[in-house]
Amino acid sequence: MTMSVPESISGSGGKEEESEDESEILEESPCGRWQKRREQVSQGNVPGIESAYLAMDTEEGVEVVWNEVQFSDKKVFKSFEERIKEMFENLMQVEHPNIVKFHKYWLDMRESRARVIFITEYMSSGSLKQFLKKTKKNHKTMNVKAWKRWCTQILSALSYLHSCDPPIIHGNLTCDTIFIQHNGLIKIGSVWHRLFVNVFAEAIHGNVHQHRDEMRNQHFFAPEYGAAEDDYAIDIFSFGISALEMAVLEIQANGDTSVSKEAVDHAGQSLEDPLMREFIQSCVHTEAKTRPTAHDLLFHRVLFEVHSLKLLAAHCFINNQYLLPENCVEEKTKSFDPNGIMAEINHRDRPGVHLKYSHVSPLELDKFLEDVKNGIYPLMNFASQRPHPIPRALSLSQEQMETVKTPSPEPQETETRKMDDRLHRQLSCDVLPSDHPKDLASELVHHAFISEEDCEKLACFLEDALCKHWSGTSTSPTAMAVMY
Repeated sequence: MTMSVPESISGSGGKEEESEDESEILEESPCGRWQKRREQVSQGNVPGIESAYLAMDTEEGVEVVWNEVQFSDKKVFKSFEERIKEMFENLMQVEHPNIVKFHKYWLDMRESRARVIFITEYMSSGSLKQFLKKTKKNHKTMNVKAWKRWCTQILSALSYLHSCDPPIIHGNLTCDTIFIQHNGLIKIGSVWHRLFVNVFAEAIHGNVHQHRDEMRNQHFFAPEYGAAEDDYAIDIFSFGISALEMAVLEIQANGDTSVSKEAVDHAGQSLEDPLMREFIQSCVHTEAKTRPTAHDLLFHRVLFEVHSLKLLAAHCFINNQYLLPENCVEEKTKSFDPNGIMAEINHRDRPGVHLKYSHVSPLELDKFLEDVKNGIYPLMNFASQRPHPIPRALSLSQEQMETVKTPSPEPQETETRKMDDRLHRQLSCDVLPSDHPKDLASELVHHAFISEEDCEKLACFLEDALCKHWSGTSTSPTAMAVMY
């Protein structure tokens, strides 16, 4: 979703008057939490959304975006009502640190009008396109480290969407629908784009296909876009063009109209890093089948910035921070001898490498952990969540929805060995009093740690062990090791 900060009016008196007018409350949500203001937000790249306003979340005390989708006919709207509710309910399940948050929706059918209102996160720092335009005034190219972090975050979001069940295809990924926060956090918006284009195209008031006609963004769309059934490859092509524009700051257009294929090729050849050039070229192959997946691209050599073990350790630390005292990193680093060796690498044919505590800056470590917590360094699917059940309408056109049945899920890897094979397995995890033994056992089956035939047996074992454990301890979270 394209959201830009409105330009202010010159003159102090004009600014004050403008500010008072724009902060006026025009409307409230039925629950009273969301208050719509007069100040509008640009939504040029989101089809079907004719009105978008800044609003206030009175519970959290933050600004949000109040989006309105107008329906041309109230009777048509009524025929879509159940489908609208189902799809918006499922949109609220899309949860990822690098995707603009969808907060709430409701239907309004007062008097003669029919509309859907939904609240989304407000990205106050603006779009990536705006940021690149400002950066170009002082720099010729983008900082490589920043480029890597941006690509990783965008790919993490795309990988999440494409791994949903069924997959969600974004279909409108451009530098206008990618947003950047002041701390470097990247988020992609307009995830609900295909809902309007594929399902409600005829019912929504206005031209929902206007994004295809906007010449300045034509180069972001894959050659096969609109000609065949969309799949993840169209998002990968759009990502490749976005990554190229992030690297060179701007791909020169022919005058004020469109960006030609020659201009894209020239921008790609201007990249000095051969790995970066190969990475982008693999995304923009003309043949859709040859483009890699978002998951594959996350492991490309050009994006390797943080060692996998360091990244896993940081995420483990953040996920279990509630078990640790405050300022534990600072306190721990103070107690260590700076010349003490924390790790060493031995080589047979040459001297080993000693890593001392003095090599690690506590301030840099704190900053890195804060960045991980904010989503700037995603885990890159090392511990991907189970696919979210998303409605087929987000992935298929209206015609396909009527004819295609939801496919059976692909078989997952399973454990065939039994618990009585005399092989020892040891697992440890945090267990809460609310955790049910059967749920824990089922999760072990899902992740292929135990055979499905042993699920009931292990559930009984866990129930007995947990009963004994909780009867003699407090109800705070505890780490429990299970050996069988």
